[in-house]
Amino acid sequence: MKPVKVLLAAAAALALAGTAAAQEGTLKKIKDTGVVKIGHRDASIPFSYLDDKQRPIGYGVDICLKIVDAIKAELKMPKLKVEFVPVTSQTRIPILTGGNIDIECGSTTNSVERQKQVAFAPTYFMTGTKIIVKKSSKIKGYDDLKGKTVVFTAGTTNERAMKAYNDEKKLGINFIPSKDHAESFLAVETGRAAAFPMDDILLYSLRASAKKPADYVIVGEFLSDDPYGIMMRKGDEAFKKLVDKTVMGLYKSGQINKIYAKWFQSKIPPKNINLGFPMSAALKELIKNPNDKGVEACGKMKC
Repeated sequence: MKPVKVLLAAAAALALAGTAAAQEGTLKKIKDTGVVKIGHRDASIPFSYLDDKQRPIGYGVDICLKIVDAIKAELKMPKLKVEFVPVTSQTRIPILTGGNIDIECGSTTNSVERQKQVAFAPTYFMTGTKIIVKKSSKIKGYDDLKGKTVVFTAGTTNERAMKAYNDEKKLGINFIPSKDHAESFLAVETGRAAAFPMDDILLYSLRASAKKPADYVIVGEFLSDDPYGIMMRKGDEAFKKLVDKTVMGLYKSGQINKIYAKWFQSKIPPKNINLGFPMSAALKELIKNPNDKGVEACGKMKC
């Protein structure tokens, strides 16, 4: 069999496996295996990343562990094993739909296009696309990128937003892809790229972690609205109901405020940086009136 056919066959097999898992039920799958599998990122600070002992931590991970507690209670399995599975911007959806993880806890935007493939829990963060540049570059906005090189993390909504703006304004930007956010930021650090478009909170995290944070600025108006949500397989209403109930329970009880303060307004490992990032009015409104419609419920960061 030719390599392309092999890849197509593998993709088809994963899709069938994911469909079967959803139809059978994620809770049954977890009960039968004794394991709940969580997809995590390695550098999406402070949502999902690795500490100095290579353990997944973060705002999204904490929320997912609350969901695990709810699964344990629902299945009456207090000793349920948790397995963390690394994913990237490009692999997260195929790995989820293929049945290799049960939930994905990172920095994934709930978009209408993605809703065709997966299901989302209620939005747990609101952000949008901006760009990070060197302060010495004198770049003040997107139009200053005309003819310059811009790096993007492959498989992100930010890539699409920046390319759409480039096409609309005919800026002639030279785009180069990278595998993850750390590699994208490195391209700006080393001068290979003039700018990196990404969700603003992740840019603030990258800047705070840089050797010389003061050398970088985050500029531009929001190019896109990016409501984050925990991903699940589509078509499993029983599991989605449990996940949604758990997340909304954190909102109604006020526990979400403590989790948020822990990761956005306190010193976080491994470098003990404090993002000093207050909760946005949009997120406060979503917590006050939780829903699972994500991007359909908000526009231009207003709900």
